[in-house]
Amino acid sequence: MTEDLSFIVDGVRSEVLFRREPQWPEAAITVYDSNTVRLFGAGSRNPVTIPAGEAAKGWPSVQSILSHCATLGIGRDATIAGVGGGVVCDVTAFAASLYMRGCGLVLIPTTLLAMVDASLGGKTGIDFQGYKNMVGTFYPASRILICAESVRSLPEREYLSGIAEVIKTAIIGDMDLLSLMESGREEVMSRDPVVVQEMIRRSLAVKGRIVEDDPRESGQRALLNLGHTFGHALETATGFSGWTHGEAVAWGMGRALAAGAKLGVTNSDFAGRVRSLLRKYGFRLTAPAGFDELLPAIERDKKRRGGAIRLVIPHDVGDVRVHEAAPELIAESLRDDEQP
Repeated sequence: MTEDLSFIVDGVRSEVLFRREPQWPEAAITVYDSNTVRLFGAGSRNPVTIPAGEAAKGWPSVQSILSHCATLGIGRDATIAGVGGGVVCDVTAFAASLYMRGCGLVLIPTTLLAMVDASLGGKTGIDFQGYKNMVGTFYPASRILICAESVRSLPEREYLSGIAEVIKTAIIGDMDLLSLMESGREEVMSRDPVVVQEMIRRSLAVKGRIVEDDPRESGQRALLNLGHTFGHALETATGFSGWTHGEAVAWGMGRALAAGAKLGVTNSDFAGRVRSLLRKYGFRLTAPAGFDELLPAIERDKKRRGGAIRLVIPHDVGDVRVHEAAPELIAESLRDDEQP
């Protein structure tokens, strides 16, 4: 049994509990999407089902959860549980942060991406006016229940979406995890349970250390946005279709490496190593043609400070920094296909 983890995030103890089989907490309502309710919803108490996919990450889903809470008359001491991927985790947590100005929250992530990223750290959010995660709060879950075996039910493309976040996390703070992703591709892609558990635990350990020190993203937590400024712009420009979140983040990491090369700060050998690894897992890195709307989407990114666009740029393994970048440099990075 993998050792459980515990972090203090924004004054809340978030316990990460690893289990061999899915386990549901006592909850006033349990939120699923149309996929997870079929897999895990049997016998659930007061289930709420939202549509699957990014299109559900909006006000109607939040209102559905809040309406169920109000209709049942649950109090602030009640718990809302979310069972699903990143959309379910984000929407459920956002609704819990609003109901009675904050009620209990437990998350049960069922995708690799949600296990290694969306479930921990307290960021909640919905998309708004076509922009990714534009409206949200900080509201950490008290418990995160992880059954790594759940990833076996994922389509390969969804599983790979989580792999991109694992690689991102490894670049930020775990050289051994990066080496595992390079040398253990066969075990990773066969979803070997020991390897999957190791990926999840190492990713959460890196993220947990960062969000403990910086829960509201006033400093080093911004490093977790590696690949996301470019990636979110791609998702927005494509109308959240054609690319999974992880694919967009992987592409965004390629763009961040291009920006780092133009700034003269990224080790060229390291950049080649990362691009080779991303290609090994089948991620697209070349710049899509005809995407003039990418730059406006980046300029609207919520990670801006004042008039400056802030990019997370990897210098080397474990050396990732935030740089302010001019629109001209970003435009050049978007067009750059010189990727050895």
